[in-house]
Amino acid sequence: MQKIRDYARGQKWLTEIIVVDDGSQDGTADLARSQLADWPWSKVISLKKNQGKGAAVKEGVLAAQGELILVTDADLSTPIEELGKFYPLVAGHYDLIIGSRALPASDIRKRQSCLRETMGKSFNRLVRWLVLPDFKDTQCGFKLFKKEAAREIFTRIKTSGFAFDVEVLLLARQLGYKVAEVPVIWINSPDSRVKLFSSSVKMLFELFHLSLRKKRKKLTD
Repeated sequence: MQKIRDYARGQKWLTEIIVVDDGSQDGTADLARSQLADWPWSKVISLKKNQGKGAAVKEGVLAAQGELILVTDADLSTPIEELGKFYPLVAGHYDLIIGSRALPASDIRKRQSCLRETMGKSFNRLVRWLVLPDFKDTQCGFKLFKKEAAREIFTRIKTSGFAFDVEVLLLARQLGYKVAEVPVIWINSPDSRVKLFSSSVKMLFELFHLSLRKKRKKLTD
C-alpha cells in the first residue's frame, strides 16, 4: 500500500485507491482502512463472503471514479512504477493495456515454482487455442482501462473466479476496444492465494464455459 501511495504522490493528477477485501477473516479490510485513513480519495470494500477474484475486481472497478482505472494485485508482483509504460499507449488511443510476463522483453525477476509455471503456461496455451489466439499472457494481474471500456466490460462480466481476465479480453474484443499487451517486470509472490489444484480446476471449468459462450455468441448479451 505504501508503495502505491508514494507513487501516486509523485503524479500530477489525483489518485483514488480502492481496496476490495473478498470476504477474508484475517483483518485485511481493517488494515487497509488504517493505512488509507489519511488518503482522502480512497475506499475499502468488504464483501460479506468470499466470491472469487473476478467478483472482487468487478466490485472495485465499478466503484472507481477515475478516467483511467488500474487493476493490480495487492502483492504488487508487477511494480506500480511499470504503469509509466502504459500512459503513451492510452494517449495512442488504446482502451485497455495489459501487462504480460510472456513477451520477449518481459523481465521475470523471481520465478514461480516449476510446477506452477508449467501449469500457468499450459493454461495460457489452452486460452490461445480455445478463445484468444492473439494474447501471450491473459493472467498477469496488471491491467489499465479507460473508464468507458471498464464500465462496458465489467457490467457484463459473469466469471467470478481467476479466469475472469479471459472474459475481460473476450468482451473487449467483441465490443471493439483496442487492446495492447506490454512486457512488464514481474516478481513472484510466495503468498499467492491461487490454490494449485482446486483453483486450477475451477479455472479450467470457467475457461471451457467461456469457450461455449463464445461459440454461442452470448458474451455480450
